[in-house]
Amino acid sequence: MVDQPADGVYPEHWEADVVLRDGGTAHLRPIHPADADAVQAFHVGQSQTSIYMRFFAFKSRLSAKELKRFTEVDYKDRVALVITIGGEILGIGRYDRLGDPEEAEVAFNIADAHQGRGIGSILLEHLAAAARENGIRKFSAEVLPENRKMLMVFSDAGYDVKRHFDDGVVSLEFNIDPTDKSRAVMESREHRAEARSIQELLAPDSVAVIGASRHWGTVGYQLLEHIIEGRFTGPVYAINPEAMELAGMLSFARLSEVPGPVKLAIIAVPYDEVPKVVQECGEAGVKGIVLATAGYADDGERGLVRQRELVRQARANGMRVIGPASLGIVNTNPAVSLNASMAPSLARRGALGLFSQSAAIGVSLYAASSRRRVGLSTFLSAGNRADVSGNDMMQFWEDDADTTAVGLYLESIGNPRKFSRLARRLARTKPVIVAKSDAMGLNLPPGHSVRTTQAPPEALDAMMRQAGVIRVETIEELMDVAQIVSSQPLPKGPGVAVFSNSGALGKVVADRAAAAGLGVERIVVDVDLDAGMSRALPALRHSLQETLTSESVHAVVVALLPARGLTVEKIGAVLAECSAAAGKPVVAAFTGILDPSIYVEGMVGSADAALEPDAALVPAAAVPCYSNPGAAVAALAAVVRYAEWVVRDHGLFVEPDGCDPEAAHEDLEELLRPVGGDQLVRLDPAAAAKLLGRYGIRVLASEGFESDEAAVAAADRLGWPVALKTTDPALRHRLDLGGVRLDIQDADSLRRNIAQMRKSLQRYGAPSLEVQSMAPVGQACTFRAIEDPLLGPVVSFGLAGDAVNLLDDWAHRVPPLSGADLRDFIRAPRAARKLFGYQGLPAVDAAALEDLAARLTRLKDNHPEIALVEFNPVLAGPDGAVILAADVRIANAAQRTDTARRAMRS
Repeated sequence: MVDQPADGVYPEHWEADVVLRDGGTAHLRPIHPADADAVQAFHVGQSQTSIYMRFFAFKSRLSAKELKRFTEVDYKDRVALVITIGGEILGIGRYDRLGDPEEAEVAFNIADAHQGRGIGSILLEHLAAAARENGIRKFSAEVLPENRKMLMVFSDAGYDVKRHFDDGVVSLEFNIDPTDKSRAVMESREHRAEARSIQELLAPDSVAVIGASRHWGTVGYQLLEHIIEGRFTGPVYAINPEAMELAGMLSFARLSEVPGPVKLAIIAVPYDEVPKVVQECGEAGVKGIVLATAGYADDGERGLVRQRELVRQARANGMRVIGPASLGIVNTNPAVSLNASMAPSLARRGALGLFSQSAAIGVSLYAASSRRRVGLSTFLSAGNRADVSGNDMMQFWEDDADTTAVGLYLESIGNPRKFSRLARRLARTKPVIVAKSDAMGLNLPPGHSVRTTQAPPEALDAMMRQAGVIRVETIEELMDVAQIVSSQPLPKGPGVAVFSNSGALGKVVADRAAAAGLGVERIVVDVDLDAGMSRALPALRHSLQETLTSESVHAVVVALLPARGLTVEKIGAVLAECSAAAGKPVVAAFTGILDPSIYVEGMVGSADAALEPDAALVPAAAVPCYSNPGAAVAALAAVVRYAEWVVRDHGLFVEPDGCDPEAAHEDLEELLRPVGGDQLVRLDPAAAAKLLGRYGIRVLASEGFESDEAAVAAADRLGWPVALKTTDPALRHRLDLGGVRLDIQDADSLRRNIAQMRKSLQRYGAPSLEVQSMAPVGQACTFRAIEDPLLGPVVSFGLAGDAVNLLDDWAHRVPPLSGADLRDFIRAPRAARKLFGYQGLPAVDAAALEDLAARLTRLKDNHPEIALVEFNPVLAGPDGAVILAADVRIANAAQRTDTARRAMRS
């Protein structure tokens, strides 16, 4: 990378690693004077046609004056961005502000050899983001009619492009503020590029093992052996400068000696050798690396520095990184058959995709899937998750025909806002199961300063539920659920039947099912498994088939005690047959089986593995079996909740009427002009009311005063009766502490109350007072919206007072919200029962609360400059909701981790 200029104006936050349309990576950054030679080389390497398209004339070389103008910019009125791979410039995009300070002319130049890789659209997104930051709202461009590729860059971006033809040139102009359409276009392009990127890693044409060893037991030896024994369908190359032959095939001293192209490199060398190897991979055109080497983020701060440099080096050379400390990747598709992992054999082929951030947990996940005979489509161990993440895998799995359900073990979520968006989309078609580490949290991106507003941990949980994620606590629970969703149809309702050969056990299981929210439709306890195989199995089949025909029964739980002569596999075959015929899930629990031979007959693995007390029993037939009825019921209940989420009407994202984001943006620009850094500014009531009014949010009028007569005059203007309040934030809601006096009917009464309140509040420092119109009687509620450094906007709702202050009874949501989300949001707090006719009181106007939540959500989602909004209290009554007090605080906008420009996570 070229050194940054010394003047300090270089906008570092504009730099980004990006994924191109074909799955390769590149680095995007602002241009600077030291790029002059590279820009000249880029220009000289262009065809005459490309030069003509850009400059409307042919120039064999750029003059010194032109180079100076193109590379020396002020990053405000004149901005240029370049995309590079290995230091070579692939594309340049620039804008120049015009006479209108809100308009700039934009132009692009893409290298001939790299056209069609989506470079122009990426440059446009990043230029637009930089321009908006500098107060520009509109782009214009002049393009020759024959330059169809560039015309498509503009027309396909999702903006409302106006064009006209004049003097042989097509003139374009468009507003660059993000729209729903432009965001959808960006997300679609991002999805295709990232899915393609992972596809290149999981289904490579060829593989090289760098650091392959002839010493049994070493990582390099095992990785090479497992790839070969897994019968990978492409060529495999062993790279080791000290060995002529490895695993029965010729070894190469270095990657450059390999006779054919290498798409994926598996690296198992000491960490001090990794930079050299990664550079060789970049020069050889490798698309991605799997790094088994440890000693990076797992080695403290010095290791983290090495890891960041590793990622920067790989991405700058067009490569993705899996790891470091990765246990490898697996793809069971017969056309690939790749076991580039530490697992001794290729997994059973199936429909479950697995991702693990932890190497140790990855081993456990892989072993658990094998022990339970749950087939896998793909498996990826991310190790330290320096680059490839669970978000990348979800992009891939969404389009992968081999995968019908996915499971992820996460220790952290680097970009929860993007995770929410991807998981919500993926979960509509494929179950997403997430197990989290107890230490999982919201990690601030590198270089991001801590904001004074931060979402509570519960917001992350709420985000996952909102996105349809099946949340579990352990990998055993993950596999419990995975057994069902990877082999069974989704239940069409909560009704279950319980089968057992023990009345007591059947009753216990039924009680457990009811407690888990399932509706127990019937209990069948006349299952006689001691009658011999010839009679017991047909009887079981008949009873089960008859039960499954009932429309009220959507699933069956079979809980059995051991029976002489009948094995898990024989019973499981009957259960699987009935489940398949009815198209309804059947799960089984075999309790108290002590004979290891029965475990072994129905399981993969040794008798020792089978005797693990918590291990699930998996017969050859495709029916989920467990050793614990409680685990079976809990897993089925989680799947039922997911199935209900899938089929519900989620509605459209709500766009309330009467909102004016443009005016609000102008208000915020004016208010923030004197503000620097992360300083938080609390708006005065007038400024807050004006800003909120842009979104149709009204706060009940109030006026402060210094004298009694000023208070009376204010009350006359507001209208009697009035309330008298202190403006102290801690006392303004506390009737019990003398901070509020209600229903004051006339001037004399107001004067008496002012005197009494001032006297009683002297011990609190004599805070100032205000009068406010009396609101209709209602239930006091509170809304809060904050800008979290990673989640972005988070909105919260609860019932004011002890419910939120003492019991922390909040509901949290992450925008955008649909109509269904808003309905759930208002009903989510435990105390929300008080809103709907509790103890004979009239129900409140829930629609008014939902409308207020929708407006607050859009306000917060559109304006990251708003650090906090709190409405407390909001009085909700039968005929509406009234905001009595609003606290609005603003700061310079945080750089959200999921914005209107594509960028890879740092």
